[in-house]
Amino acid sequence: MKWVWKAGKKLSVLLAAVFLAVMLLSCAQREAGPQTQAEMEYPKEAVEMIAPAGRGGGFDLTIRAVSQCLISSGLVFVPLPVTNKPGNGGSAALEYLAKKRGSDTVLSIFSPPICLIHLNGTTPYNYKDNTTPVAKLLVDYGCFAVRSDSPYESIGDVMEALKADPTCLKVGGTSSVWSMDHVQFLVMAKAAGVERLDQIPYEGYENGGAASQLMGGRIDVLSAGISDVMGLLESGDLRVLAVTSEERMENGLMAEVPTCREEGIDQVFSNWRGLFGPEDMPDYALSYWEETLEKMVHTKEWQEYCEQYGWTMDYLGHEEFETFLDETNEEYRQLLEEVRGMPAY
Repeated sequence: MKWVWKAGKKLSVLLAAVFLAVMLLSCAQREAGPQTQAEMEYPKEAVEMIAPAGRGGGFDLTIRAVSQCLISSGLVFVPLPVTNKPGNGGSAALEYLAKKRGSDTVLSIFSPPICLIHLNGTTPYNYKDNTTPVAKLLVDYGCFAVRSDSPYESIGDVMEALKADPTCLKVGGTSSVWSMDHVQFLVMAKAAGVERLDQIPYEGYENGGAASQLMGGRIDVLSAGISDVMGLLESGDLRVLAVTSEERMENGLMAEVPTCREEGIDQVFSNWRGLFGPEDMPDYALSYWEETLEKMVHTKEWQEYCEQYGWTMDYLGHEEFETFLDETNEEYRQLLEEVRGMPAY
């Protein structure tokens, strides 16, 4: 009978332990219930996709490509409507995102201006305090273009003219003054030996009309991303003088365009693009989009978009993207001080 008593005692202890474990699990589920439910159901409603500029430019093309690719590849089953919010070099979109703190229903595409517009004093908002970096997606190198009937046959011709008189040409781009397209031109001009950089006229067209301004003769040189000029290059309406990449592009007509380095200007400038959520974006939403975007960049649909627009795929997840942004922001701060001749913010 002794062994029966011991066996019964062990069974009682085991049952007590199981009961305790069930109770603890039940409590934990009650406490974590709302978050677990949100994780299971997310996303269950439309997610707004923000382009910090007008239709037709690099921001707009990229965010629409992301939205269409996510839907067409079957990775996302909720609507991903695109909203264009141009203004102040991207400040309007950044400030809009800042007002959505804690939301899981909004994402925005950004590139170097998210750093530059804070450093140049355009906005007090910044990527570190007012957004949640989700993932870096690609690099779209810059280029410099003129009309097909322009007397300037090379980027060297442009720089020689500016050395003689920095006011003789008007440069235009898709970003605001002292932001990406302006800065990328000044970086190359400085490397080419042009002085009095602040006297070079520049006009920014954030609503997506920079290329038409070039074709209409209101600017002489267009500083933009490669995707901004592909259509007009293919039609023969403009001539791309140089790209800011380290090596020549591999796709189509762009393969015929020399790099600035080939033209004797020893500089490179890259226009990266990535997705950002609002500050305090829920962890479940951040994890979902980081994982989903990593799957997206491996799809056939995304590869086709990159080939079409001349983008170079360059994915970085949340933590790596944050490190990249910190390092890049410091580089831009030093860069602005060099080209402006005054401290950046």
